[in-house]
Amino acid sequence: MRLRQKIKREIRFLKGLSRTLKRVKSIAPDSANLICDDLEAAVDKWRDRPAISFEGKTVTYAELDAIANRYAHWAKGLGLTRGQTVALFMPNRLDYLAIWYGLTKVGVATALINNQLTGAALAHCLNISQAMHCIVDAETSPCFEEVKGLLERHMQQWVLGPVHGDQRDLVKALKSCSQLRPDRETARDGLTAKDTALYIYTSGTTGLPKAARITHMRAQLYMRGFAGSTGANQSDRIYVTLPLYHATGGLCAMGAALLNGASVVLRKKFSVTHFWPDVVKENCTMFVYIGELCRYLANQPDGEFDRAHKIRLIFGNGLRPDVWDQMLDRFKVGGVLEFYGATEGNVSFFNFDGKRGAIGRIPGYLRSKFNFRIVKFDVEAEMPVRSPDGRCIEAAAGEVGECIGHIGGDARSNFVGYADKAATEKKVLHDVFEKGDAWFRTGDLMRVDRDGYIYFVDRIGDTFRWKGENVATSEVAERLAGFEGVQEVNVYGVKVGDLDGKAGMAALVTEDDFDMEAFGQHVDQHLPSYARPLFVRLQKAIETTGTFKYRKIDLVTDGFDPTRTKDPLYFRDPGKGYVKITKALYGKIESGQYKL
Repeated sequence: MRLRQKIKREIRFLKGLSRTLKRVKSIAPDSANLICDDLEAAVDKWRDRPAISFEGKTVTYAELDAIANRYAHWAKGLGLTRGQTVALFMPNRLDYLAIWYGLTKVGVATALINNQLTGAALAHCLNISQAMHCIVDAETSPCFEEVKGLLERHMQQWVLGPVHGDQRDLVKALKSCSQLRPDRETARDGLTAKDTALYIYTSGTTGLPKAARITHMRAQLYMRGFAGSTGANQSDRIYVTLPLYHATGGLCAMGAALLNGASVVLRKKFSVTHFWPDVVKENCTMFVYIGELCRYLANQPDGEFDRAHKIRLIFGNGLRPDVWDQMLDRFKVGGVLEFYGATEGNVSFFNFDGKRGAIGRIPGYLRSKFNFRIVKFDVEAEMPVRSPDGRCIEAAAGEVGECIGHIGGDARSNFVGYADKAATEKKVLHDVFEKGDAWFRTGDLMRVDRDGYIYFVDRIGDTFRWKGENVATSEVAERLAGFEGVQEVNVYGVKVGDLDGKAGMAALVTEDDFDMEAFGQHVDQHLPSYARPLFVRLQKAIETTGTFKYRKIDLVTDGFDPTRTKDPLYFRDPGKGYVKITKALYGKIESGQYKL
């Protein structure tokens, strides 16, 4: 790289870093300034500007605040006190952010439940939330009704829509609630930024979703951080099709817009056919992505709206280099801001200078200022390698290792963890480089090149990503094992052509009269769409290790290729259910002839 290019790169990097640090530097765990205070300050500054548009309706900043205030007074009227939790189980809608924003005004936390969950997984998430009240709408209420018998305590259901039985009418209840802000001195006195604002669920390697505790401080890091890193301003309109129960759409994108006086154009869910026409029609200037979203766009044939937009920046994570090229070269978006950060973790990176394929960059002269390290990793043991003196060993430039983050007392290096203390401790490494230190395990394998660019390599363990969601293999295996005739289950992820993530595959040991059609119906009833195995392999026996753990390495290598095994293989055909895989069908799947 020429000197002039290097100087230009450093200026771009430092501008982005400075912009971001300026917004987050005042965040502190003991501060009395909460995330709701940040949003109220934005409302006071941009009261009459459009805040969120959804399905033909737009609310201003002041109107958004008024909705939030109603929820705050609703919670007070129920006698909910600080530290208690309300579960929010709904798809994207106009008042989604206003609900949790309002509850934070009176110290009540909100558990953001994935609206795609059903059955045991949904009941689990509701149970660990410890909530006594759950907000649903007409779409999610039936799913809640189905799991009421699995709940560990009575949970009052409040419906934004038609009610029946013991359900409560939330629309009616809110009409009697004030639109004025609750008195801050009485409602939030004594609360600090280290108190809990939200619970956001993540599927880890240990099975069912875990509830990551999002403090006000952490919510501020997300929202203020992206307000700074994106450089959004009042004239920006940010297109959001990601679910608001995840941090990327619900905090990062919302913060980029609402803390800068910009507008959010919100959609209920992503639609590949409506995406570019929508962006053009709504005069959007930015959108937030996950890698799979951009892959779907790139796989579409050329359309009249592909370059008719005004997009100056896209931001998100998981963008693969080939799709990165498509976004810049084919769709002509102005720029890409790729970032890395786990919902519950204390490590984050931004790729401010646009290196294609990198998740971030830490120049050598700033390395000591950042709390992360890449350490040598034992893939078989799934643990960092320790030297004879018991300390971890830093990976060399270009060497793949696990990314870990030093746990400190400041806002950026703090690790709060999960609602489950045992799950929290499993993510912490002790005595890493010196006695008594503690580091957060990201569970991600990465490498750093000699220029300081950081590249994501893979997730550690069994969890894989499909359709933008983490799929925990143990959870899927538990559901599949509940079907009559299934004796043993081994679930893993396999690559499918050039698609992002890994598709679910299940190796089953079954009884001789196994009913594949009924099995498919069982899968539909007990698993969300993203967790349903796309492929099934029937085996006589499942190979185990010396410690009786299921071996997956050979299964993953074989994938769903019928030439690599004599075991019967099945594919979940979108129109026919599970069908046998032939060489011809395998070729069609690999070449992308099926819309997956």
